[in-house]
Amino acid sequence: MMVSPMAERNKETILEVLADYVDDTSAAFGLELGSGTGQHVVHFAQALPTVIWQPSEISPASQQSISAYIRATKVTNVREPLAIDVSQPWDQWAGLGQGCCDFILMINLLHMTDQGLEGMFKGIGQLLKPGGICLAYGPFATNGIIFPECNMKLNEILQARNPEWGLRDVEELRQLANTNELRLERMLEMPEYTKCLIFRRREL
Repeated sequence: MMVSPMAERNKETILEVLADYVDDTSAAFGLELGSGTGQHVVHFAQALPTVIWQPSEISPASQQSISAYIRATKVTNVREPLAIDVSQPWDQWAGLGQGCCDFILMINLLHMTDQGLEGMFKGIGQLLKPGGICLAYGPFATNGIIFPECNMKLNEILQARNPEWGLRDVEELRQLANTNELRLERMLEMPEYTKCLIFRRREL
């Protein structure tokens, strides 16, 4: 199993936000895009047993780590990871059907997405049920400003690795969401200069 110290630090604070949107009296289905090591999804599954969680990762090593966490924690409400490439059209996301998700999670994913951001939001709009929630967590720019210095340095490092990477501006994401039947409902300040963005799928 791979271990991310950052995931260990932030998994509980993200869970506290997510739990506000989970009805513990009814079953639900949640998709995590870019699940990384698997630490988040098993933590959420243990705390929110009414949700069936579907992790996903394009990296074989990460897929193996997710599977190892599922085995180690003995969670029964996490499916084996799917190989989803978010740069591809949503109808190629491992056969997931339109309107199948109550929740979609993206944790520290958007600033390392090098292409297909518009397609990703189109997919989220297609996969979420009306009223469904997308939670995006990570460092973001606000009105073109990146703050503080540690986030500026992170942005420079990311763009040096890949010019298409970098911190996304909240307004850019709000506009992308709006064109895909999603609205930015909440923006919460989180520890370590990160944010949680809550997008809700518009009702039909």
